[in-house]
Amino acid sequence: MSGTDMDVPSMVRAPLPSPVPAEEYEQCPVTDVLRRVGDKWSVLVIVLLGKRSYRFNELHRGIETISQRMLTRTLRGLAADGLVHREVFPTVPPSVEYSLTPLGRTLLVPLSALADWVVQHRAEIAAARQSRS
Repeated sequence: MSGTDMDVPSMVRAPLPSPVPAEEYEQCPVTDVLRRVGDKWSVLVIVLLGKRSYRFNELHRGIETISQRMLTRTLRGLAADGLVHREVFPTVPPSVEYSLTPLGRTLLVPLSALADWVVQHRAEIAAARQSRS
């Protein structure tokens, strides 16, 4: 390891109090965003929108088991975080199209890195899980 800790990930280099106060953990911006993208549907929605824009019903049909209510909540949360853009078209009835914002597009890189890591290590993870059961 170099004197500047270049080989140590930034999360590990960051100083943390011990024990970590609950209030500090709850107010941490990283914790907040990980709650959003770590929910059941957000990553899938982000990945789909990373490929192209979708109308609501088209997106709903593209995710087999998600309810309309849960898709609406997921899209609203991602939009509130500035990751998804919602555009309403003045048709009768109004149609709505969803796309990733430029900020949302930047999330595709770390999500892809995480997905690549999982694929690379899935056998090791499965073996570890198997050994504990």
